[in-house]
This record gives sequence, structure tokens and C-alpha cells, in this order.
Amino acid sequence: MEKDLRYIAAIIKQQGRRILSNYTITPPQFIALQWLFEHGDMTIGDLSNRMFLAFSTTTDLVDRMEKNNLVKRVRDEQDRRVVRIHLLDEGERVIEEVIDKRRDYLDKVLADFDEQQVKDFSELLSKLHLEMKKD
Repeated sequence: MEKDLRYIAAIIKQQGRRILSNYTITPPQFIALQWLFEHGDMTIGDLSNRMFLAFSTTTDLVDRMEKNNLVKRVRDEQDRRVVRIHLLDEGERVIEEVIDKRRDYLDKVLADFDEQQVKDFSELLSKLHLEMKKD
């Protein structure tokens, strides 16, 4: 099972990179945009921790995304010392397009599965995810 999961993860990563090759963003930028898309504005420190990257690496990543009008830095209204990274419309558009293409790929892979198999598989994946988050 471990071997299958490893192989599946590698294929998903490869397909994700193939899809991203049609865009001007890198895989780490995509991951950062996903975090912002799913969790809203966050500081560079928060983003660094979630991505397991050095603060300086994340700062460079945000700089490049800001130049491409994907995100912008916004001062916190409660505490002006805090700067949050905000996802712009273009960043949201890119994320939605890429995720739609990933879903299309997954739909093709699951084409030979019947509806109940897809439902059961999805439920089992969710259960596995919950169990893994406990550690």
C-alpha cells in the first residue's frame, strides 16, 4: 500500500507540473496560492510555516508573485506592523483554472469506476486523511 501511495503521489505531482507548464507560475508559487485561496490572507511567516520554507525563500516567492499581479501585500488594519499577503483576482483565476484541469484529469482517470466506487473511494481517502492528521 505504501508503494502504491508513493507512486500515486508521484504521478499526481508529475501531472500537476505538466498542467502548470502552461502558466507563468512555478510549483512552489502554486502551493502558496493554494494556501491563500483555501485559508485567506496570511503573513509571510504563516505561509513559510505551512510550506516548510525559510522566511527568506517565502519572501522571494511572494515578491515574484506580486510582480505578476497574483498577490499583494496589505498592512493589517488592527496592527500596522503586520503585513498580510492577499490573493488578487488574477491569482484566484489561475488557481481555479489549474484546479479545474486537475479535476478533469482525475475524472478521466476515474472514468472506469462506477458511481459507488468513486463515492466509497472518496470516503476512504477522507478517512485516511483524517487519521493521518492526528499524528
